[in-house]
Amino acid sequence: MLVPSRRRLRLEVWIVLGLSLGQSAVYSVVQLLDKMTRAPLAEGTSTLNRSQSTREYFDLTYQLLDIVFALVPVLLVFYFLTEDRPAAPGEPGTSRSALQKLGFGFARPGKDLLQGLGLAALIGIPSLGLYAAGRALGITTAIIPSALDAYWWTVPVLILSAVRHAVLEEVIVVGYLLDRFGKFGWSMPLAIAVSSVLRGSYHLYQGFGPFIGNAVMGIVFAWLYTRTRRVMPLVIAHALLDIVAFVGFSLFGKAVGLG
Repeated sequence: MLVPSRRRLRLEVWIVLGLSLGQSAVYSVVQLLDKMTRAPLAEGTSTLNRSQSTREYFDLTYQLLDIVFALVPVLLVFYFLTEDRPAAPGEPGTSRSALQKLGFGFARPGKDLLQGLGLAALIGIPSLGLYAAGRALGITTAIIPSALDAYWWTVPVLILSAVRHAVLEEVIVVGYLLDRFGKFGWSMPLAIAVSSVLRGSYHLYQGFGPFIGNAVMGIVFAWLYTRTRRVMPLVIAHALLDIVAFVGFSLFGKAVGLG
């Protein structure tokens, strides 16, 4: 098997990030500066799921297209991580899929689900306190998890959006980057630190509180991945957190005086 050079791998990483979460991080920094130069952060808002059309089925179409195309970089990562080993004379070649390498699958559904539920509880409850503290300190914008109109498809689309974010972030920021950083010769603490700062940086448009919270979440998730080599529990935990935020706000936000 031909082993890519470090220079080629670095270029690969820049391409993947430029098409996905690295691009999001750059936009997030610019949006943060925009908000800070308009008014205090405490007076700003950050809307996570916006309506894209006043016409119901065009809005649905736009939402689904966004979800589908956002996952294309994940397919690119799967392609890069799939290992094909050439056969020795007279023997068949071998292939190890990226899904196996990342632990992204249903080989151990019960254990993955339990770990995901535990992680969601571990991260979710402190996150509420951190958000409240950030708002009190004036370093976090008001976050609106969903601004979609109430249609029959709103909740399913919010669930799909949550899964999209979970798969995109955990596969790329944890599974893929830790693999590539290791091939760069980086130490594991450095790899985890850079991965975690990246995770925090593409949430900066929400303020400094979410940056800190997501960076800490990144440390916990990356550390667990180095122990299990399975990204699936992280995807489950992340999806659960976002589903509770997106769907809960959409269904009950107005009833409790939010949105």
